[in-house]
Amino acid sequence: MRTGASAEESGRAHSPAVDRTLSVLETLVRADSGMTLTALSKATAIPLATCASIAYSLERRGYASRRIVGRSHFWKATMALYGLAVQLTRNVDLATVAQEEMQEVADALHMPVHVGVLNGASLIYVAKASSPGFIQFDTYPGKMLPFNLTALGRAIAAHLPESELEPLLSGLVPGHGPKAGSADGEQFLVLLEQVRRYGYAVEDEEDEANIGCVAVPFFDAGGHVAGAVGVTALSAVLDHETVLAVATRLRSLAALFSDRLGDVRADAG
Repeated sequence: MRTGASAEESGRAHSPAVDRTLSVLETLVRADSGMTLTALSKATAIPLATCASIAYSLERRGYASRRIVGRSHFWKATMALYGLAVQLTRNVDLATVAQEEMQEVADALHMPVHVGVLNGASLIYVAKASSPGFIQFDTYPGKMLPFNLTALGRAIAAHLPESELEPLLSGLVPGHGPKAGSADGEQFLVLLEQVRRYGYAVEDEEDEANIGCVAVPFFDAGGHVAGAVGVTALSAVLDHETVLAVATRLRSLAALFSDRLGDVRADAG
């Protein structure tokens, strides 16, 4: 079995093109906000034309996205990298932070438990604990939905800094369910205030008929919202008392996520 590169292999020429692509991608991942191509070129010391070519290639492959403001394009890395990491590590990190406890809650409630994170204006499922029973839902790690149409996305959005939330309000997507409301930013802000007040978020037949969700946010070591954990069920099952009981179980599970991600407030709470 080979355990390392030979001297001949170590001396082989590297690929400058690959180096430049990785430099651009790593810089986008580390950036706190979107970067223009000019800023990206300066940060990586890569010619502007080359940066542009790399950025558009990353966009085409789904690893970068851009937000257009006037004549400026602001580039960001996407959660596609997370998808690769999930495949590589077989659902390490969030998917295994509390998998056993997620399954216990799913079995107890007879509802699938999900973990979701934001990817721009989308909510991406990154972990799932299936529930027993005949009824199953079309949810799976990697699935993406408009964040404002999911309880998971609302639970996260309610705790975003204003600077991160504001850009999302212009891209709210109207639902297709029988109880769908308007995609109005002001109304959505009122909804998020309710989420903060109650400590949990609910979505009831707004995206799809007969389907409802409840979710609670969790936080990282910096005290920033890192994601949300929630359940999906038939709307008929989610009466007020059931929602309260589910939210109580989810709060405990979310506190566990927060604790294992290093949020000191979880210990204090």
